[in-house]
Amino acid sequence: MEKFVITIGREFGSGGMDVGRMLSGDLNVKCYDKELLSLAAKESGLCEEIFENHDEKPTSSFLYSLVMDTYSMNGYTSAPFLDMPLNHKVFLAQFEAIKNLAAKESCIIVGRCADYALANYPNCLNVFIHADLEFRINHIVEKFQVTKEKAADMIRKTDKKRASYYNYYSSKKWGDSRSYHLTLDSSQLGFEGCCDMIKHYMDIKHKKK
Repeated sequence: MEKFVITIGREFGSGGMDVGRMLSGDLNVKCYDKELLSLAAKESGLCEEIFENHDEKPTSSFLYSLVMDTYSMNGYTSAPFLDMPLNHKVFLAQFEAIKNLAAKESCIIVGRCADYALANYPNCLNVFIHADLEFRINHIVEKFQVTKEKAADMIRKTDKKRASYYNYYSSKKWGDSRSYHLTLDSSQLGFEGCCDMIKHYMDIKHKKK
């Protein structure tokens, strides 16, 4: 099969990362989540701690839209990149790291507007994983050993952060089915069921070519 990329957007607690890891094993390709931060730091020359502190965090600055075009022509050494707010530097460095990965290898990328970064990539499957609230709370309680109240608070804050980040940088709506090829309910399908649906979709698309 030719190179492919699967991007996974996810509600917090829905198991998007779990699905990505399962797919990674089934398809024998790498799954990138936090690993993307290290790659972006290495390629951009920025400190990795900066990426960790600004990871998938929304912005209120309007400068991004003004400098994007100039940056795309001149890269990390251009004046627009050097002068722009730090959160935009982080986003653009991840944006470039995602595109470089797609050009180099088949892979799975979780979060970080990867579907937007690869909007023009010919063989990219964009997936969004969601689940009902009770399922997500129970998953967070088990994973992080916190109370249900704490889990619910983590879900509310993390989803708000992810939605703001995605909606700002992609000009699409986080979680809207029209922003993705597949939206899957992990509380109904389970993690393995989500993996099976994604692989089945890929098989159908491959047979149509």
